[in-house]
Amino acid sequence: MCLLTKIQTGCKKKKTQSAAEYVKSRLPEVLKQHLQDYEKDKENSVMSYQTILEQQILSIDREMLEKLTVSYDEAGTTCLIALLSDKELTVANVGDSRGVLCDKDGNAIPLSHDHKPYQLKERKRIKRAGGFISFNGSWRVQGILAMSRSLGDYPLKNLNVVIPDPDILTFDLDKLQPEFMILASDGLWDAFSNEEAVRFIKERLDEPHFGAKSIVLQSFYRGCPDNITVMVVKFRNSSKTDEQ
Repeated sequence: MCLLTKIQTGCKKKKTQSAAEYVKSRLPEVLKQHLQDYEKDKENSVMSYQTILEQQILSIDREMLEKLTVSYDEAGTTCLIALLSDKELTVANVGDSRGVLCDKDGNAIPLSHDHKPYQLKERKRIKRAGGFISFNGSWRVQGILAMSRSLGDYPLKNLNVVIPDPDILTFDLDKLQPEFMILASDGLWDAFSNEEAVRFIKERLDEPHFGAKSIVLQSFYRGCPDNITVMVVKFRNSSKTDEQ
């Protein structure tokens, strides 16, 4: 299981660290316990990997809101999880971090969909909740948040204009025969398209960090001012992962 959380940037950059750290410390532990329980009696269980991921992500968000609201901490974070089991890959995403896989033919396969306010589905939901989006450098919910789903962000959660609901997708690894996947925060995707990132990493898989360090530096050199967090997972001949 790979978990990537991203500190949201904004006017309160230092405070936002608490949200990412909370999810990073709590969610893997909770997921591990529930997944182990599920594996013990999988055949008789009404649960699935998808339902476990969804329930625990929503549960962590509720925990965070209870704790952060008391201290008036407006912190928020994205969350991207990749769960590898048997011949399936299950990916859960909240926010605008993104997963991309390189298949056997070198194609870039999206593993998640960014939750952005300008998307029609998200825009309609925000409007139904009584909210709005406006352009302030990028499209933002209530003129504040540049994503439409997140963990934390209690003021916008109270208005129901930002939600924690994950999108969860499952992929057949036998069909895709993947070489590697990239899990990264939006800082990378501001500088690279999916296809560019896959080509860049494919040429650098022999590096100690499977190219993760190189693509982070390249994103920085291209002028990206945002958080750039990258994890590369190599499928062939290695189960290692690396993060920069």
